[in-house]
Amino acid sequence: MTDAATVLARCAELDEFSARPDGLERVYLSPEHARANGRVADWMRQAGLRTWQDAAGNQCGRHEGRTPGLPALLVGSHLDTVPDAGSYDGMLGVLMAVAVAERLRDRVRELPIALEVIGFGDEEGTRFGTTLLGSRAVAGRWDESWWDLRDRDGLTLRHAFLEFGLDPARVADATRAPDELVGYLEAHIEQGPHLEAAGRALGYVTTIAGARRFSLTVVGEARHAGGTPYPRRRDALVGASEAIVAIEQTARAAGCLATVGRIEVAPGAVNVVPGRVDFSLDLRAITDTHRDATWDAVRGRIDGICSARGLRFEAHELHRAAATPCAAWLQEAVVSGIAATGDAEPPGLWSPAGHDAMALGQTTDVGMLFIRCADGISHHPAEAVDEVDVAQGLDALESAVLAVATRWARR
Repeated sequence: MTDAATVLARCAELDEFSARPDGLERVYLSPEHARANGRVADWMRQAGLRTWQDAAGNQCGRHEGRTPGLPALLVGSHLDTVPDAGSYDGMLGVLMAVAVAERLRDRVRELPIALEVIGFGDEEGTRFGTTLLGSRAVAGRWDESWWDLRDRDGLTLRHAFLEFGLDPARVADATRAPDELVGYLEAHIEQGPHLEAAGRALGYVTTIAGARRFSLTVVGEARHAGGTPYPRRRDALVGASEAIVAIEQTARAAGCLATVGRIEVAPGAVNVVPGRVDFSLDLRAITDTHRDATWDAVRGRIDGICSARGLRFEAHELHRAAATPCAAWLQEAVVSGIAATGDAEPPGLWSPAGHDAMALGQTTDVGMLFIRCADGISHHPAEAVDEVDVAQGLDALESAVLAVATRWARR
């Protein structure tokens, strides 16, 4: 039976498929993605699963239930990474799912459901700039406009599909109909500090944050740094700086999460008053209503700042994702799974980070199990988990799968 030590060793083995001089990176439809799919398929077969790679490049495996063709409980996460990544975001959830499938290989034939494991090819959006490509394909939410997306080398998504051996015309074959699925369970590192602060190994997810992303621009006037007195200046960088502070103040007061992660200044000369600043905004909250009200407040403050300084403010929305509540009955299944490990009242957490469950939630019920990660660090090489927590997580996930089967039989 695959134990926690084996799961962690397999995570380390996957790292070897994508190590680079500047850190770990494995992106969608790359040679590293193909190697990871192949190795995960090997582990799936060892667990007794029938395996296939779907039409979007996701790696899949299936145990039949008591009769062939039953609706499946889908369990998994993603195999791609951000640049300079850690070893567990996504990968741990896939390999825990494989391990649970191995544990249940002799029991699943008694269950009223099938059990499937999936390793999504793209959750992070690192290569083509659009997130959840793998899970959105499974959810039947593929957008034909994505074919023209380009990576940093100018290669289109369509061309990458062909190079990977996939047929763009058949991407819809990856779609799973709602009646084919019982639901989706995802085990994932918390990517936050709350479990560690509470001294708890595991938690269940109540909802996944609704997010919006913007490209913001402050336009002033570029002029000579020495020849332009203060009363004549329309300094875009000073205005943008004041706006960024206002973003943080407004979001903190509202209980939302706002991040400015990129800023570009033009013309960018040491002796020129900045005439234009472009910067990003990532805004997340537990509900869409809360998030949108915060954005309205942020925009009002920035409009006021720019008006007072003689600047022009522009905002363009780049991304919007609705908050995804976890289904109550799947929350109960995860809670019962954690309780089976000895924690009778596990903490419920909302997830500010996005997950494949957001896409799957558009076609089936979803639930999530969180595993404690050291200092809450993620998207960083220092990402770390304890073997004892992973062992507890495996037991909880196995029990949760069985609880789902029991509830499904009683529906």
